Amino acid sequence: MALRLRLPKLFRTSAPVARRMIDAAAGGRRGGGMGTFGPINPEVSAGATLTRSRARYLANNNPWLSNGVDNWAAALVGAGIRPMPRADDADTRRAASRSFESWADDADAAGRTDFWGLQRDIARHLIVDGEALVLIHDDADGITLQTVSPEQLDEAKTVELGGGRLIVSGVEFDAQGRRVAYWILPHRPHATFTDYAPSIRFDAADVLHIMRPLGAGQVRGLSWLAPAVLSASELDQLMDALLVGAKTSAMFAGFLTDMNATGSIPFDGDQTGGIMDTGLEPGTLKVLPAGVDVKFSAPDAAKDSPAFLRMNLQALAAALGLPEHLLSGDLTNANYSSLRAGLLPFRARVEQAQYGTLVPQFLRPIWRRWLVSEVLSGRLDLTPDLAAEWIMPRPMQVDPQKDLAAVKEALALGLTSRTRAVNELGWNADDLDAEIAADRAREADLGLAFGSPNEAESGDDD
Repeated sequence: MALRLRLPKLFRTSAPVARRMIDAAAGGRRGGGMGTFGPINPEVSAGATLTRSRARYLANNNPWLSNGVDNWAAALVGAGIRPMPRADDADTRRAASRSFESWADDADAAGRTDFWGLQRDIARHLIVDGEALVLIHDDADGITLQTVSPEQLDEAKTVELGGGRLIVSGVEFDAQGRRVAYWILPHRPHATFTDYAPSIRFDAADVLHIMRPLGAGQVRGLSWLAPAVLSASELDQLMDALLVGAKTSAMFAGFLTDMNATGSIPFDGDQTGGIMDTGLEPGTLKVLPAGVDVKFSAPDAAKDSPAFLRMNLQALAAALGLPEHLLSGDLTNANYSSLRAGLLPFRARVEQAQYGTLVPQFLRPIWRRWLVSEVLSGRLDLTPDLAAEWIMPRPMQVDPQKDLAAVKEALALGLTSRTRAVNELGWNADDLDAEIAADRAREADLGLAFGSPNEAESGDDD
């Protein structure tokens, strides 16, 4: 008898269908029309030039962006960012500070401004153009600084040099990826039209390229106004349309309709060139013939335009990272709490740009180059590796009394030093102490006595 083995039935199951679960990567109706952003350098190289041109146009023509750019520049550098030498000896700090202040007066190679004015120009280039260029020149009297327009950095020069060396948009890198040179186009101030001239190689030690990168490895900068360019342009067109609508609404215009198509002229008057005078004077009553109707234009004004405009201004302010009132100038609904809540995150952004961009890319290299130049020339007898802290411009206080009370309490609790507190107010502590001592000595010589109101009241009570 044959044995039959019963084998279990095998069922073939299909693998589950793969499906994207990340909505941001999905297609279809919602995601099909979304834009994409590729590697940072190709994107910036392709769009930075046109973006810069449009940003410049808006910064010089759009009232809100012009105000926003100026406020950003004022917050970044104010009246000037000043160094405070980091030395234990007060005489060393004082000597270095005075020497730097003396050099700063003549730091501009063009002789148009000083080091503090150059900071303002660089801040504006950084905001509008997305990058700033400074050339350092050495001469017998020390170094001088020359600001260069960003488009002079040859954007068309991208070359493989071999051995791992390359040039990307006018910036030359060695095999280790370090910046070794910049290829800068010559500029003639009297030139009206663009003409061709080959770019000139400048050693990286003599060029400062200041920019705030959007991603790792970024070579050229992108305008800070980029997120606001299209919205600001649309807002300009909307404002023009609203203004034209308002002007039309203010006109008392009438349109005559011949209901019977007789072609008759409804009003009496003098006819010139085949056109009958149908003007109306105050208090005039006109009788229309049969079959003639008159309609007056009454364009509907946009009732919701103020709220809509404010929403757009809020979007522009968000794109620039500014509190709304620093863009629009509108303080109608502002109070202490709202102003403080808006200014605190903005000041955090400002400090991030100051200490993350301006200090390492511009201020610190200038200090080192100036100090070495002064020491080697014998004009200054200091160690060439003397470091410096940078005193940022004092931010305007919403309520100075409350802020000073907080500083006083922090000093009493040992949470800060007087030097740091003075620096945060935008002053050099050594200079301030010297001025106070000089004032008190002069007051004593003249028999004067000044003090706080509390001290004066205490003296009267005694």
